[in-house]
Amino acid sequence: MKAKLKNQPSYTLNQKRRSTLQLAGLSLASLFCGASAFAADPIKIGFLVKQAEEPWFQDEWKYAEQAAREKGFTLVKIGVPNGEKLMAAIDNLGAQKAQGFIVCAPDVKLGSAIERAAKRHQLKVFSVDDQLQDGKGQVIASIPYMGISAYEIGKQVGASLLAEIKARGWKMQEVGAMRIAYDQLPTARERTMGAVDALKAGGFPVTNLIDANLVKSDTESAYNAANIVLTKQSGFKHWIIFGMNDEAVLGAVRAAEARKFTQESMLAIGIGGSKSALNEFAKPKQTGFFGSVLISPKRHGYETSMMMYEWISSNRQPPALTLTSGTLMTRSNQHDVRKQFGL
Repeated sequence: MKAKLKNQPSYTLNQKRRSTLQLAGLSLASLFCGASAFAADPIKIGFLVKQAEEPWFQDEWKYAEQAAREKGFTLVKIGVPNGEKLMAAIDNLGAQKAQGFIVCAPDVKLGSAIERAAKRHQLKVFSVDDQLQDGKGQVIASIPYMGISAYEIGKQVGASLLAEIKARGWKMQEVGAMRIAYDQLPTARERTMGAVDALKAGGFPVTNLIDANLVKSDTESAYNAANIVLTKQSGFKHWIIFGMNDEAVLGAVRAAEARKFTQESMLAIGIGGSKSALNEFAKPKQTGFFGSVLISPKRHGYETSMMMYEWISSNRQPPALTLTSGTLMTRSNQHDVRKQFGL
């Protein structure tokens, strides 16, 4: 009995020591878990576009928001119409502790400045629509890019114009071809020159190819540029019109309509399959706007956002180059084509 009493304090002391060590271990584990949770900031991704008011970019944002809802990250949408606002937007994202951004820059030659700003704020960069270049015009291959195969889509426009000219029985010598040109943007030049090359290959008279040069890449500028061409080139019975997107082509269509050209004497095909094109198809009567090569804003908005999320969350870098294709959408097949694209 005495022996048991003598050993009791020793047993109690050891038990207390074990309990203290266990509590210390639990506290330390809690501390590490808390620190880890605190360090894992919520994912925040920027989506910067050069012309936020254009339907194409509105659609890209809409599909980027879909990706944000599905994955639970925060999307920061910012319009960047010039270089100064673009740089300020990147600084803003850095201050918000974003981890990356997708960008369609107002000037592709800002690529080196964008890359430097991103590195300064430790942001990942993914370019969309227009591929970023350095000051010498060289593509910055280190920045992943998703765009359309611009030249091939342009060729598709040219081939579609030729097919419709033949279907209507027009004589090529009586047809003027108006290229709505914005050559300072490489993607725009590739699209329109693809159409030019397809027309030439199909036997269209080279002398009938006329440039309408844009000052800005919007509908109003296209209207003014087309007006100048129509004034100087008044000898053509018919006109075909093509450009870098639906909005530019529609500007030229409105200018031709003001000079009494109708869908019987005018044929225009845009690129983008935008809301502007759908609004044109919704009019009671067919206009000179015949069709648009539909390219998917869903891929450019949703997929780029998903790729950026995976890059941030799982360190899976997007492919260096992803090119998307298009399909000719007309008034008659618009519903089927949009369904094929999941729109």
